[in-house]
Amino acid sequence: MTLDKGERPASRSAVALAAVLGVAWVVGGAVWPAQSASRQEELGTPVLVELFTSEGCSSCPPADALLIRLEAEQPVPGVQIIGLSEHVDYWNGLGWRDPFSSVAFTERQEIYRRALGEPANYTPQMVVDGRTALVGSLEADARQTIARAAASQKAEMRVQWTGARASDVLTIRIRIASLPELPDGESAELWLAVTETGLATNVLRGENARRRLRHTAVARRLERVERLPAVMARPYETDIAVPLEPSWNRELLRVVGFIQEAASRKVLGAAQLSLIP
Repeated sequence: MTLDKGERPASRSAVALAAVLGVAWVVGGAVWPAQSASRQEELGTPVLVELFTSEGCSSCPPADALLIRLEAEQPVPGVQIIGLSEHVDYWNGLGWRDPFSSVAFTERQEIYRRALGEPANYTPQMVVDGRTALVGSLEADARQTIARAAASQKAEMRVQWTGARASDVLTIRIRIASLPELPDGESAELWLAVTETGLATNVLRGENARRRLRHTAVARRLERVERLPAVMARPYETDIAVPLEPSWNRELLRVVGFIQEAASRKVLGAAQLSLIP
């Protein structure tokens, strides 16, 4: 998939706005505490917060820092903020290749642009529950948008271990109930991500040269697992084998599951589980 003209870094209006309005960079990382399946209910209504970012973008570090704070502090009452940091690849030709970037995240951002009617892709961009896009460093706007998203009807979703574990593959069970009624012609998809927190890079070139950048909830794997039944007469369960790369830090990995409408991209439910209980 290719981006339309004007959607790459050469179009700087939204990026410049993020630089002017962004929050201060936080020095030091933050680790979100482990979450067992039994604790998922206690953490509030889950809201998926996706951040499209790049180490090649000078306006992105404040947004990365904001996502770190949102996850670590959980500042919206009654809400569990689930982060997903997706590093796009369209900055890679401007002096620095982001080691966490992928064309798949660029394509996912483009899908959101079309679904949400955005005029262009930009970084940093935050997408809350697949419903609202905003400049990723605007903290007040992010909190308000997250609070509004939590008020919508959501499916009940749980992620738990099955007991089958190996060094390079783990098996999880996802349980879904009370799926909201879908609009006519719409379908729901089950997505699964593996994220890693506590990551940092010493950037040598490009707009962030000589800076040490820190990240949370970096998407190491993101894939659509299956399409869900439109009507669930009873709770739906599925077991999923999740491959793990040897280079990933097991103690800082999380599995994130979420349900998303195929056309509108609205997130109907989400849950996460740390690899280490």
